[in-house]
Amino acid sequence: MITLYGFGAGFGLPEISSFVTKTEVQLKMAGLAYRKERAMPPASPKGQLPYIDDDGERIADSTFIRVHIERKYGFDFDAGLDQRARAQAWAFERMIEHHVYWALVGARWVDPDNFAKGPTHFFDGAPEHLRDKLREDAQFRVAENYLLSGLGRHAPDDDIVLAVRSLLALSVQLGDRPYLMGEQPCGLDATAFGALAGILTPFFNSKLREKAEEFANLTGYVDRMMLEYYPDFAWTVQPQAA
Repeated sequence: MITLYGFGAGFGLPEISSFVTKTEVQLKMAGLAYRKERAMPPASPKGQLPYIDDDGERIADSTFIRVHIERKYGFDFDAGLDQRARAQAWAFERMIEHHVYWALVGARWVDPDNFAKGPTHFFDGAPEHLRDKLREDAQFRVAENYLLSGLGRHAPDDDIVLAVRSLLALSVQLGDRPYLMGEQPCGLDATAFGALAGILTPFFNSKLREKAEEFANLTGYVDRMMLEYYPDFAWTVQPQAA
């Protein structure tokens, strides 16, 4: 039995982390039985979530977990794609995880209202005399990483302009197809779904979410993926732009 370690449900999502969501959807795609446990990043071999325990073997990082599934269980997440399409899927995945993801981080952690509504509560269980310091330190570290990512170096709203370029690329790639690479889901869809659902959750208000809602095919895509992979979760269907 595989054990998947993640943050758990929250922020209007079945899983708080887009990377944990990616791995969970890929486990579902592969048809592998698993159980899910809550954890915090320090418990992971790499200090980040997700990680899995597969019969005593611990693997961290969503991309390396995918590699493990493909090697051990012989499941090809990109079955049906030729070499060019596989290369394109990899490029889109890197764009999502190294660009779109950081826009999501900025909306959640750097925006003071959203931080107070969401991430600050990660520390509610800490001793009362340490909570404020832990929250301050965590927000500072995330903001520093946001700066290092490149997006945080721009003036307010300029980071959104850049993020929208990536959302437009995803919207064009999707077109009127059910999945990003065609008629069948592939590994990229798990990555895209995790990030887009994180942006579109109605729990947070942000300019990034407002811009994402303008892409009708992306909002419809997230709604379909949520119904397919989390059918029992009470997801709020996103508004469809004209």
